[in-house]
Amino acid sequence: MEPTEIPAGFTDADAREVIARAVKIVAVMAAVCVIPAWVKGGWKSALLLLIGAAIAGSGLWEWRRLMAALTAKMEPLPGEHIVGARRPSIGFALVGFFLRLFVVVAVLYVSLKYLNGSALALAAGLAMGVIALTIEGLRLLRSGTI
Repeated sequence: MEPTEIPAGFTDADAREVIARAVKIVAVMAAVCVIPAWVKGGWKSALLLLIGAAIAGSGLWEWRRLMAALTAKMEPLPGEHIVGARRPSIGFALVGFFLRLFVVVAVLYVSLKYLNGSALALAAGLAMGVIALTIEGLRLLRSGTI
């Protein structure tokens, strides 16, 4: 089996745009689903759904930052010899990733410990990131971009 390659027409800017659209999809899904979650499970379940969606959206955004830092490390900037050319730092991206991971674990622990809402609402919020990426992937496949 041959390794797959990213098409030449798909740039880093396109990838960042896909992640940004996925974050927007998560926000829209959370806004649509919060009322039914509130009606079905109460305000605590609705809050757990929003917490899960916030974690999913911030995770997508963090992967976008990591991706930008990694691609900047792998590919030189055009005109890199210019003094003051800015590149995303992989160190800052990794520190931000691990800090976010620590905060997410703490938020999940506190949410599950003190909000007696539905854990399924939290899982639904967390799943919104996967659903958003699936929607974006299908959109790219259908458009012939990838």
